Amino acid sequence: MSLPFFYVEKVPTETGALVELDENATRHLVQVLRKRSGDSIIITDGGGTMLLAELAESQKKKSTVVVKGVEIIPESLPRITIAISLLKNVSRFEWFLEKATETGVYEIIPLLCERTEKIHLRPERSKNILVSAMLQSQQYRLPRLGSPVNYREWLKTVQGDNLFIAHCVEGDKQKLGDIARLEGNKLICIGPEGDFTPEEINAAAERGFTPVSLGNTRLRTETAGIAAVVLLRLL
Repeated sequence: MSLPFFYVEKVPTETGALVELDENATRHLVQVLRKRSGDSIIITDGGGTMLLAELAESQKKKSTVVVKGVEIIPESLPRITIAISLLKNVSRFEWFLEKATETGVYEIIPLLCERTEKIHLRPERSKNILVSAMLQSQQYRLPRLGSPVNYREWLKTVQGDNLFIAHCVEGDKQKLGDIARLEGNKLICIGPEGDFTPEEINAAAERGFTPVSLGNTRLRTETAGIAAVVLLRLL
């Protein structure tokens, strides 16, 4: 059986150091998992550091573990970044955050497009979703999650190769599955409910984005996002 995973934002990197777990982690460790002094766990900082630790002391609201080993886990390459419109239904966007994290996405950029129905994305709740999904899938790197950004302004800052935009407007498109094997980091844009406007699609083309198709069916925004990440990660 694999060891339980826990997240601590800042961790020491020397053997023998002490790490304090907060109330929520302590409750799960002691009351749910029934761990006792001497039991082993794994801690990650979400930046690739893995600590093998041993429970030293537990109280009602906090527990202390001692570091027994430190390892830096290599980053999984290539990096996959997805820029995706926010959704009116917050729970659907949060579902996307969870599943994208489980697939190993590198960065998520929430977009405000012309047809985006603006919502209030709660940063702390969003981060908690990412952390929970990272731990559940036993990964050591937390995806980057930016603040919502205006699509047109964001396009001006984009650089690099392997830039893709998925949309439903008729025209010449490549199948994402056919070009997903290209070497190097990749970035894909997914539009809002109602899709990108023609002007937004043209603006992306001017910045070097390749229009792509995700298949023969029309997908919801969050479904399209997951399909794109899975294709780019697995292929």
